[in-house]
Amino acid sequence: MERKRICPYCMQELEEGRAQCPHCGRELAGRNPAGSLPAGTVLAGRYTVGDIKSVDGEGILYRGVENTGPFRVTIKEYMPLTLAAERGKDCILRPKPGSEVLFKTTRMDFADLYRFIQRITPANGLEAVLDVFEENNTVYAVMENPGGCPLQKWLEEHGTVTPQQACAMLEPVFRGVEAMHQVGLVHRGICPANIRILDNGRARLTGYATVGLRTAGSGLHEQLYEGYSAPEQYSTAEFEGRYTDEYSLAAVFYRMVCGVSPVPAAQRLVSDSNPKARTVSSAVPPYVSETLYLGLRLKPVERIQTVQQLFRALSEREYAEELARSLAPRTSPAPQETRAPAKAELLSVRNLLAGILILLSVLIVLILWGLLSRQNDARPAPSASEPDSVSEAASEPVNENIILTPDLVGRDYDAEVRNNRSYINDYLFYVTLEYSNTVEKGRIIRQTPEAGEVIQKGDTISLVVSRGPQMMEMPDIIGQTQDSAVQELAAKGLNATCFTVVNDGSEAAGCVVSASEDAGTMVEVGTTVVLYIAGDAAASASGSTETPPDTEGPAVGGDAVQDGIEYDTD
Repeated sequence: MERKRICPYCMQELEEGRAQCPHCGRELAGRNPAGSLPAGTVLAGRYTVGDIKSVDGEGILYRGVENTGPFRVTIKEYMPLTLAAERGKDCILRPKPGSEVLFKTTRMDFADLYRFIQRITPANGLEAVLDVFEENNTVYAVMENPGGCPLQKWLEEHGTVTPQQACAMLEPVFRGVEAMHQVGLVHRGICPANIRILDNGRARLTGYATVGLRTAGSGLHEQLYEGYSAPEQYSTAEFEGRYTDEYSLAAVFYRMVCGVSPVPAAQRLVSDSNPKARTVSSAVPPYVSETLYLGLRLKPVERIQTVQQLFRALSEREYAEELARSLAPRTSPAPQETRAPAKAELLSVRNLLAGILILLSVLIVLILWGLLSRQNDARPAPSASEPDSVSEAASEPVNENIILTPDLVGRDYDAEVRNNRSYINDYLFYVTLEYSNTVEKGRIIRQTPEAGEVIQKGDTISLVVSRGPQMMEMPDIIGQTQDSAVQELAAKGLNATCFTVVNDGSEAAGCVVSASEDAGTMVEVGTTVVLYIAGDAAASASGSTETPPDTEGPAVGGDAVQDGIEYDTD
């Protein structure tokens, strides 16, 4: 592919080496700080880097442009602040001395995370990952630019919403997080800052990151969100699972209907003083308040386990009551919401009742002791050879929480395991997917612990589920209509992301002119193939020379959205 350079501000073509755009007059030199990529840098021969959007302990997020569209994107560069050394003019990223191994392993984690997300996006509610590639001794992830505004800002402008409105707004995010969990991914950063509300009212989840960034003490400069990060994220010794995202989603919902965020988990671990939602806002229905209480439990085993359960309980009163009853044996009693004078009276009554019960207990024990003594005197002594089996049985403690691991290998995870109530009540499942040419897609390949091993109720069983055959031949879809190409790719297990490109009149409008994968090549099942669709020739001709500087290209799935970013004019 011919190397092309685009101005990241007006999206007009730039000559190589130019430090100023001749079209919009923007200066490229000096816009980004030392150590980051300079504005105007071309990556992978097809992306031009713009301004820095944000920085975290894992890397740098840049605004950028896909040059062949052109359309706006965001580019995440893996650059851990605690592990990377200063970068020179060659843009090559090098680890600090002594951090080489951790730098390499966390870089692999970064690449694996975004490649997994690329396979499941575009999905409604998730920011789409368009490309992942290695360059400059690091990894880059290219994502769509969803537009809209952060939920945090939206709530500041609009205030609280009803539970019904919150469900409608967050439904796409719940579905997107569920899609992540189905492939064994956990987001760990769900919060109002990472949820964007688009112009059409739909929510989109952004802010992907590796485990290290979202766990305290991991070696990276962690990024936790007070009030929204689950308690297990504050320690590397705690296991994190899908219930971690469930806690964060419950916290976001709490903020939307109450107007305040929950008490931070680190503070709650010392003294849990987080009030129920109905205590904060009397407008919250009792079943919603109780569902959020169960969703924000500090102990994962006492918490609602899946986002699907949480969303349904927040939407349906009958299901919420049923779920609360099923979780009742796991949870300790809820904090009583009483007034201070009544509480003092209650304590005095309880003390009086306690004293009476103690006296009655002593009297009963004395009476039973006397009766047993009389019976023992009258009963013949047992022979020396007769075992006292009853006493031995009574002396052996029985732990009802000890159970045996079920045999799940070969079962269909979705149909037989995931929503099986007998399993949900006793176990937590951590699921990862693995390609297999011998095991049918959706069936469990192996499990840990193995069947028959002794575990306790609430323990985690790790499952490896088959994704089916790994490779698929890329079909020849050049020249097909967009709908026909998307359907053919879907039939072969491949996803499609469509972008409209300028048409000079030589291509049939609405048809595929090129694709990110060549026909005949072997690609992984679930890969997202970028399709470039020829636009209307007349519209392309009239708008090709006067593209507004801040106009966003078509979004993933054909939704036209605005960039929502104001660039400075210096």
